[in-house]
Amino acid sequence: MNWISNYVRPKINSLFSRREVPENLWTKCPECGTMLFHRELKDNLNVCTNCNHHMVLTPRDRFEDLFDGGIFTEVAVPEPVADPLHFRDQKRYPDRLKSTQKKTGEPEAMLVAEGDMGRTPIVAAAQDFSFMGGSMGMYVGNAIIAAAERAVEIKRPLILFSAAGGARMQEGILSLMQMPRTTVAVEMLREAGLPYIVVLTHPTTGGVTASYAMLGDIHIAEPNALICFAGPRVIEQTIRETLPEGFQRAEYLLDHGMLDRVTHRKDMREELITLTRMMMNLPPAVKGELPAPTDEDAVEPSSAPEVTASEQKNTAGKADKSS
Repeated sequence: MNWISNYVRPKINSLFSRREVPENLWTKCPECGTMLFHRELKDNLNVCTNCNHHMVLTPRDRFEDLFDGGIFTEVAVPEPVADPLHFRDQKRYPDRLKSTQKKTGEPEAMLVAEGDMGRTPIVAAAQDFSFMGGSMGMYVGNAIIAAAERAVEIKRPLILFSAAGGARMQEGILSLMQMPRTTVAVEMLREAGLPYIVVLTHPTTGGVTASYAMLGDIHIAEPNALICFAGPRVIEQTIRETLPEGFQRAEYLLDHGMLDRVTHRKDMREELITLTRMMMNLPPAVKGELPAPTDEDAVEPSSAPEVTASEQKNTAGKADKSS
């Protein structure tokens, strides 16, 4: 061994060798192909800065932006039977669930939480499309029922963010039974006179669209979101005709009366604050500011500690001595 092999060769290798770059630093926009830095993308709520394409946003990231200060409390959801049909395709269903839970860090495809949104108390539920396509199984049905029951219990509006490829095939008919179950849960909110707002994100399809996703008092969609029961490719192959441009996208459905609004993700929080306060007969909020506190937010005089006359004299005497 000499100085050439000990020093020169390693130095040359370090200059010309490929540097390892972490894979999660950059994300390619599926719409325009722009490479987006992960911090810039996160700050922009997973919206492409070049073409405004709305990418998948996890429920936790969505709730951090939705609730005041990003603070919320999770609502417990009853656990269903793990593998009722003993289903197996390329993997056993329990194995597929475990691998997806490890990848996403979430127990299932829906998260339910409660907290304040612009000082307006709400209950929110959001589907996670990264968890098996946000598919609707028994857990999702339980989650929506738990969200509705909690909203009725504490008299708060329910806001639901849908994102799903439809029912979960690994649960068969049991997943389809969640359609009437969630419909009953929405009816509970109606009977209690509480608002139910649905935000449809890309994509919302199948049995989800045919049940709770289209039963809201108000329907808002993110731009260019695919919202349908059967997808456009299936329809084209069935009717053997070319569909109109933008068919089943949010803007198309808005023009044809299926939606109330199409709102950009960065404006969604302000929009929801305005709508929920209006529907709950609360004073309107100034855009970009927290609304004025209501009587419920005010501290009652009786809750402050009472100071007796003797305590006031003792305090005044101590102040004179110190001066």
